[in-house]
Amino acid sequence: MNYPIDKSNIQTQSFKFEITDKSELVGRIYLHVIHNATHKEPYGLMADLIVEEKFRGQGFGTKLVQTVIDEAKRIGCYKLLSTVRSSKEQVHAWYEKMGFKNWGTELRMDFR
Repeated sequence: MNYPIDKSNIQTQSFKFEITDKSELVGRIYLHVIHNATHKEPYGLMADLIVEEKFRGQGFGTKLVQTVIDEAKRIGCYKLLSTVRSSKEQVHAWYEKMGFKNWGTELRMDFR
């Protein structure tokens, strides 16, 4: 059997947001905006939030996440997704404090 893949309705855009102090990276985050045939509006996938250890606890992570939330709304996303390891309960609480809801389970398959 042949199962053709129709990529004509899938479009993505990616944005990287950074905070720096002088020339040093403080933190970064990505927003991937995904358009598909399921919804008229795109959805956002927030990924790879990293704040360098010496800058943690100073509000930089919150600032980066809020920037992504604002950008996803500005673009017109109907939802914003993020994933967090199940073992990081304090991070779950932090996201929930910002308005995210625990909506399900991430299933993953590693190829390396």
